[in-house]
Amino acid sequence: MNNRRQFLQMLSSAVLAPMVFAEIKTDKAKAVEAKASKIPLAFSTLGCPAWEWNKILDFAAQHGFSAIELRGYGGKMDLPALPLFAADRIEQTKKEIRASKLQIACVSSSAQMYVEDPAKRAKELADARRFIDLAAALGAPYVRVFGGKAESDKSPMPSDETKARVAAGLRELGQYAGPHNVTVIIESHDHFTSSATLKDVLHAADSEHVGLLWDAHHTFATSNEDPEFTVEQLGSWIRHTHLKDSTGSGEDRKYVLTGRGNVPIHRQIEALLSIDYKGFYCFEWEKVWHPDIDDPEVAIADYARVVGQCLGDARACGLM
Repeated sequence: MNNRRQFLQMLSSAVLAPMVFAEIKTDKAKAVEAKASKIPLAFSTLGCPAWEWNKILDFAAQHGFSAIELRGYGGKMDLPALPLFAADRIEQTKKEIRASKLQIACVSSSAQMYVEDPAKRAKELADARRFIDLAAALGAPYVRVFGGKAESDKSPMPSDETKARVAAGLRELGQYAGPHNVTVIIESHDHFTSSATLKDVLHAADSEHVGLLWDAHHTFATSNEDPEFTVEQLGSWIRHTHLKDSTGSGEDRKYVLTGRGNVPIHRQIEALLSIDYKGFYCFEWEKVWHPDIDDPEVAIADYARVVGQCLGDARACGLM
């Protein structure tokens, strides 16, 4: 793109497509009514730990979101153990999601694939399988896991042995997830933010039921990668994405409202569009881990406005 205006014009046509045209008969003639599909926006529940379930759904629907990512609820991360998803409640939960015209974009676990100790590793894999079961019950397409990193590991990159363990864990989970119509996605996070590392792991996992959650903030801030490079290297594996903005450099960063920092979010979106990405543009506002950042009522609504309105209809935001 030569300039911001060209980018916004392209995004307006690409993100809002396709249009659904309904032919309506009248007494005198036929009228054509155009209805634009929702922009594929999502947000993670990590950003609203104090919200009740109905508020999450209502807020998402009212602000034009198409989906939510489940990453804890009420500040509790063990989603399969929550009453909201218990056997005697989950059908009602699913009805409420459908009634709000929303989808579950991803069910995000905390499972760490780097773990070596057999007993601890078995627990991590078992936890991931519980989340896969929950995703299947909810009709969600993805379960997120981490590559992870031991606190004692001070190396700048994971060893070949660690990458092999992570790949083996992903492959095993992919075998379990496939029959459940779920794909396991490793997030670009911790020790696993460089394209070279992730490429090695995903090649070694060698599973059609394994993919990538591209946290575009981490590949840029931690591994200093331009979004165009990351997407060129890893685009074929990207199934879901996290977007957020920050100021600062390297690991010394503070999260800020969308578009107020120095993370190239518009280039990240443009890079995804260049590969005909079909997933959600998910806002991950880490309120659970950073309680001092803006409240979700402000940050999530702002993300919907900036990414939804400004990128979908730039003229309405005074940018054209």
